[in-house]
Amino acid sequence: MAEFIKLYDENPNERDIKRIVEVLKNDGIIIYPTDTVYGLGCDITSNRALERVAQLRGIKLAKANFSFVCEDLSNLSDYTRQIDTPTFKLLKRALPGPYTFILQGNNNLPTVFKKKKTVGIRVPDNNIARAIVRHLGNPIISTSIYDEDDVIEYTTDPELILEKWDKLVDVVIDGGYGGNIPSTVIDLTSGEAVLIREGKGDLTI
Repeated sequence: MAEFIKLYDENPNERDIKRIVEVLKNDGIIIYPTDTVYGLGCDITSNRALERVAQLRGIKLAKANFSFVCEDLSNLSDYTRQIDTPTFKLLKRALPGPYTFILQGNNNLPTVFKKKKTVGIRVPDNNIARAIVRHLGNPIISTSIYDEDDVIEYTTDPELILEKWDKLVDVVIDGGYGGNIPSTVIDLTSGEAVLIREGKGDLTI
């Protein structure tokens, strides 16, 4: 049975955040709010949890395109190759925000991602998600939770999310109703911004 934890974006309760981080450090999986849709995530350093997330999504971990959710841009160099000034300015302008930026990965990526040449970076405009990452001390991986209903592609109601995922994850965070529009995905690996998926983000950045 998943723990159901209510948090407020304006001022997330630190004790609850620490409890969530404890779960993550023990190979747990969480469902948490972002500035777009609710995400399914775990600690990027936990191979066991990463395997569980991949299994839930029905994909092989080696082929998974999970995003790294970061607190800010300060840790980018831990996982990406050197970023030129125009690219960094674009990232700084857009983040925190509803974007996933694909960047060239470096050799410090966690073991299970070693063969990947790129990494998707998210810095959501959501205090709950960023507080979790800050207390954890490293990014969490993220993948959107899908609803089988073709009309409602993303589940938005935390209580319905709990109903569906109760036996599959360890914590469901109620951060209020989520959106149903995913992040805008932009590929920056070529030095130019290439739109991969149009989502919630403003394309005039």
